[in-house]
Amino acid sequence: MSESALSPLPPGPPLPPSVQTALMLRYWPRFVSACRRRYGSVFTVRIASVGTIVYLDDPGVIKTVFAGDPSIYHAGEANSILAGVLGESSVLVIDDDLHRDRRRLMLAPFQRDAVARQAGVMAEIAADNIARWPVDTEFPVMPRMCEITLEVILRTVVGATDPARLAALREVLPRLLNLGSWASLSIANPHLQRRRPWRYVRRRIEEADTLLYAEIADRRADPNLAERTDVLAMLVRASDDGSRTMTDSELRDQLMTLLAAGHDTTATALSWALERLVRHPDTLDKAVRAAEASAAGDPAGDDYLDAIAKETLRIRPVIFDVGRVLTQPVELAGYQLPAGVMVAPGIGLVHSSAEQYLVPDRFDPDRMLGATPGPTTWLPFGGGNRRCLGATFAMAEIRVVLREVLRRVELKTTTAKGERQKVKHVVLVPQRGARICVRATRDTVKALPALAQTPSCPIATSGRS
Repeated sequence: MSESALSPLPPGPPLPPSVQTALMLRYWPRFVSACRRRYGSVFTVRIASVGTIVYLDDPGVIKTVFAGDPSIYHAGEANSILAGVLGESSVLVIDDDLHRDRRRLMLAPFQRDAVARQAGVMAEIAADNIARWPVDTEFPVMPRMCEITLEVILRTVVGATDPARLAALREVLPRLLNLGSWASLSIANPHLQRRRPWRYVRRRIEEADTLLYAEIADRRADPNLAERTDVLAMLVRASDDGSRTMTDSELRDQLMTLLAAGHDTTATALSWALERLVRHPDTLDKAVRAAEASAAGDPAGDDYLDAIAKETLRIRPVIFDVGRVLTQPVELAGYQLPAGVMVAPGIGLVHSSAEQYLVPDRFDPDRMLGATPGPTTWLPFGGGNRRCLGATFAMAEIRVVLREVLRRVELKTTTAKGERQKVKHVVLVPQRGARICVRATRDTVKALPALAQTPSCPIATSGRS
């Protein structure tokens, strides 16, 4: 077909952009899924302040995007709305050669061996938190998971050890990372932070920056820097072929990126895993046995816990899509898409497709055992040159924390209807915070070394879930 014969855009809802925006903010997965049912595997939506988005759910077309020229498919530009808090040099908001070089500098801390060295700390943090869970009382587990994942990041990524600074980080960072939709306006438009209604956002960023820059200064001055295993220390040591290292400002932006991208997302995945397990008694029983096997060093236990994580991320993806802004016209899926359009491989659309998964609405970790899902049929971490740097870290953390939960407490199953997905910023969280009930604690668990008592996560006391 000649270029001139191709339509410029796929069909989509004729609603005004303002209405489509409201529907996306309130009903993101349901609205997009309804569009797929009505318009097919490729369709167009128009969102105020973002522009034209072309959704894709065909793995072959998505492969074209992920394998496409990064100078044409700009992921950093698609994420530019986040620069107001992550910083202009964040690996999430930059493109082209700068992104390639920055990503290369950041690879070492997220290699499998480096992540494995952090598993013991993850387990200790989880065990300390689980020991304070209520018994015979239903509670939302997501705030507890936020506490765990934040502490994991502070200890293993930031590498904070000073008690006073750790306490300050525990208080300051959740306040910044859990800003409401009103405050988020000033993230997308940083100039608003100079105006009275949004000045507190600037103060929160400055509070976080003060603490993070202090950690960076400590790491640079540490005579034992070469022996340290925290991610910040490894980033301080990292250099490119020309021996160029990251500046303090660049290090700050990457720390903020890792905090933002790895805190809520992993906590949400863990919460969804428990929300699913308590509604599937047979799977829960197998999961408990897998946790015990994993703790005993049996790789089969790890395999089943990994299968639970993979199936959870399939059926309840934390992020529903990823975006690429076209820098020049592209022929894709039978359309001649103009420059400036954002193409969005639909993670949630692919994961819920009956063409890719048998009975896609069924939670079935067994489907992931011994299977290696393709990079365009299972894509919770995105794909291509922009696949999440921390994917290996996140999967390890989910496995370790699930293991500690399942071997330390007996969870009560429920016949309650599954919780809906609720949009929180760009993350899809359980609507009620993933409510669970601990029937009893397991006395047979060998205690791990106790951690210092930590304050409750601010999210837990703010009414947010």
